[in-house]
Amino acid sequence: MIKACGTECLFVMEATGTYNLALAYYLHEHGGHVAVLNPLVIRRFIQMHLGKGKSDRKDAQWLLRYGQQQTVNAWQPDEQVLVECRQLEQVSELLLKQKTMVSNSLEALQQQPLVSAIALQQLQQTLTTLTRQVQVVEAALPTLLEQRFGAEITLLCSIPGLGRKTASLLLLFASGFTRLENYRQLIALAGLSPREYTSGTSIRGKVRITKTGGGLIRSKLFMCSFSAKKSNVACKALYDRLLAKGKNGKVALVAVCNKLLKQAFAIIKSGMPYRADFTSKLALRS
Repeated sequence: MIKACGTECLFVMEATGTYNLALAYYLHEHGGHVAVLNPLVIRRFIQMHLGKGKSDRKDAQWLLRYGQQQTVNAWQPDEQVLVECRQLEQVSELLLKQKTMVSNSLEALQQQPLVSAIALQQLQQTLTTLTRQVQVVEAALPTLLEQRFGAEITLLCSIPGLGRKTASLLLLFASGFTRLENYRQLIALAGLSPREYTSGTSIRGKVRITKTGGGLIRSKLFMCSFSAKKSNVACKALYDRLLAKGKNGKVALVAVCNKLLKQAFAIIKSGMPYRADFTSKLALRS
């Protein structure tokens, strides 16, 4: 492909998980210009042009057309440590799900009037093995992150309400904050941007967050928001102000999550630890 098209050619592809990565890495290593697009972007592009039907050939033609008509960002591979940490994170989530499933099965088995000794033994052994595997993975993940982002993790931990584990996961999620230009991109990446649904005077849907991607970091931040609304000056002021305006508690906590992301972005980019007077200038603005 490189020989036929040359290194000056732009190669446009959809992000399809592991399927596109091998090709993207190969093209990048051989000097090709690569653009990896969100499949939703291409889908909307096709709909906008009233495209009909679907096949691999048609999809390739639409990718070609998009690359010719639109400005695309060049794809760059993530650092090796980020790739490894994401793999560990995925394995950890998988093992935890399996551990929960086996634990529930073991509990259900033990509640029965007759219990097979062999079945009981196998489930107990499996649970022990999974517990040990989870411990190994969960120990390896922060170690790798600390080696690469130790200074950044310490900075994030200076924010009242953010713990070391959440700070590590946030750095991993944001790829070390190296590709973000402003805090709004970080909020959108985490799926915490508000989404309004109104039309004229008749349609008045509730304003909700987008929830696009970042499910794990959203859940971690939401748990941190309970502490932040008490110990973080800016977050507490925001939370109290929203409650005074009649907003419900959950909406206010989501706003606190956004505030934490704003503070995290400001602190990483400035390289300065949290200070109430400092963050009031950079992160208090809603």
